[in-house]
Amino acid sequence: MKKVGVTGGIGSGKSLVCRIFRCLNVPVFSADNEAKTLLETDLEIRLALTGFFGKKLYYSGKLNKKMLAGIIFSDRKNLNIVNNAVHPAVLEQFTKWCTYQTKSAYVIMEAAIIFETGTDSFLDKVINISAPEAIRIERVCNRDSVSKEKVIERINNQLTEKERKEKADINLVNDGKMMLLPQVLEVHKLLSGNI
Repeated sequence: MKKVGVTGGIGSGKSLVCRIFRCLNVPVFSADNEAKTLLETDLEIRLALTGFFGKKLYYSGKLNKKMLAGIIFSDRKNLNIVNNAVHPAVLEQFTKWCTYQTKSAYVIMEAAIIFETGTDSFLDKVINISAPEAIRIERVCNRDSVSKEKVIERINNQLTEKERKEKADINLVNDGKMMLLPQVLEVHKLLSGNI
């Protein structure tokens, strides 16, 4: 069974692409959702993060998401600290999850930061979803009700579009002009061994 990553910058359309794969009966593991769960529930991660950022990061036993966002989006060093605490545990959960996925030729890990965490070395292929920055900013502003400046701050903490394209094995375009579904279907055929 192949392990395939789906990544892309914020607002590129990773979730949309993964919904299409799910419709094709491909198992999809959301690394970002798993990371959110682990941030709330994993004691080792909690201890590591409160050791760096203080006990106020968890207010009444709950993660202070606003404080965490302020910490990681304002300083790349802090972002790396959080990633180093969380992503090994996410990868461990993905590995366990894969053992239960026996009926598919491939599985997908959806993650915003596959290359940044070195997760690509555990995957057989990585698909990058790209879209022009202006479109990505507009999508995220509408989706999350945040300012353009906040979205740009997040974009600046990710790899550039060029870097992701160069590192990826497969690049899909989600710019609102090129049809996305035929691109995904072509990749599905390829990964299923039907090409």
